[in-house]
Amino acid sequence: MNFYSLNKQAPEVSFKEAVIKGLASDKGLYFPTSIKPLPNSFFESIGDLSYEEIAFEAIQQFVTPEISKDELKRMIFETLSFDFPVVTLDKNISSLELFHGPTMAFKDVGARFMSRCLRLFNSEEKNDITVLVATSGDTGGAVANGFIGVEGVKVIILYPMGKVSKVQEKQLTTLGQNITALEVDGFFDDCQDMVKKAFLDRQITDHIQLTSANSINVARWLPQMFYFFFAYKQLYKNHKKIVFSVPSGNFGNICAGFMAQKLGLPIHHFIAANNSNQVVTDYLETENYQPKPTVPTISNAMDVGNPSNFIRIQEIFKNEFSNLKAHLSSSSFSDDSTIDGIKELYNDYNYIADPHGAIGFLAAKEYQQKHPDTHCVFLETAHPSKFLETVEKAIQTKVELPSQIKAVIDKEKKSTQISTYDELKSILLNKRS
Repeated sequence: MNFYSLNKQAPEVSFKEAVIKGLASDKGLYFPTSIKPLPNSFFESIGDLSYEEIAFEAIQQFVTPEISKDELKRMIFETLSFDFPVVTLDKNISSLELFHGPTMAFKDVGARFMSRCLRLFNSEEKNDITVLVATSGDTGGAVANGFIGVEGVKVIILYPMGKVSKVQEKQLTTLGQNITALEVDGFFDDCQDMVKKAFLDRQITDHIQLTSANSINVARWLPQMFYFFFAYKQLYKNHKKIVFSVPSGNFGNICAGFMAQKLGLPIHHFIAANNSNQVVTDYLETENYQPKPTVPTISNAMDVGNPSNFIRIQEIFKNEFSNLKAHLSSSSFSDDSTIDGIKELYNDYNYIADPHGAIGFLAAKEYQQKHPDTHCVFLETAHPSKFLETVEKAIQTKVELPSQIKAVIDKEKKSTQISTYDELKSILLNKRS
């Protein structure tokens, strides 16, 4: 399949080219030229299929012919080496836990799949590929873990100074080898702007093959469809109107959910759960999309004032506002409300959630006030131990550290502080040799 730029001023490219380029030459995000729904027989038999079989059917059309069937099956098997349980809290609400991977965040799936794509695509190339990625929290650790030791691939991660949790920082700054962490004096949007600028800088791209591992990259974005299929497999026999409440920052995850829906997955509705960075919440109320400066919150992975992937969601709905609004609701919540959500989940359900999952829960609960006949699934996108101080203070209980966190928490942080694009440019050009 080919992919086109959403700015429509660049040539179509193959899946391989879209993965390696990351961003089109006209600054646009890549989008598949077609989306062919899966047959009804697939959904009728989904309860009998393994996660690997479901993932293969979901993504095959987008990666063909660059990835053979056998290679794709192997990549999926390696990517999905952990569980994706749905935890039912009551008859109306469940949590889809996406934190059982190596860095305990939902981004493990996309990062692992993308690393295997680049390993395959770069196996016949003579030059190294540099993965340049901005993170608001979990992306950095997932990418670092997914690409550690991959031959021919260098990874440079930009993260906002003092605006990620201690655990998140350790996960992206302690691995060494082919991983470099840059601590940016600014916000996530500043990191993301630097990354986008580098992709369009000929003085860099004439010498270095850059690609991105943010959800702007199709190999990071598309595998996130898998979660929604996996949850449906676990719920469809008992629930008909399934609604997903997705904690949303850069909107890659919920956009992948809409792709799953386009493939035929019978999702009743989506909720974009926002923190105080509520650009999309405001847009759905006013039809005026207005990016805003980032507001720092305790749910830092959602601290995005100009979500890149929302343009893909608009493309899915052909920029028809009324159609989009019929399929998407959005609510935003303050830090105080988030703390209340963490407390409520613990006190009422004996469930420990991280701040992002708590916002997903609050948005689901608000939606069900007007739609009580639905079953809402909120995405628990990171393990609560990644936000120890916030969670333990809220529930007044110690959170046990899982082995994945214990493995990095006492390691030495190694990062380089930068504040300008020129500093990033210098580092990129000095690393080309």
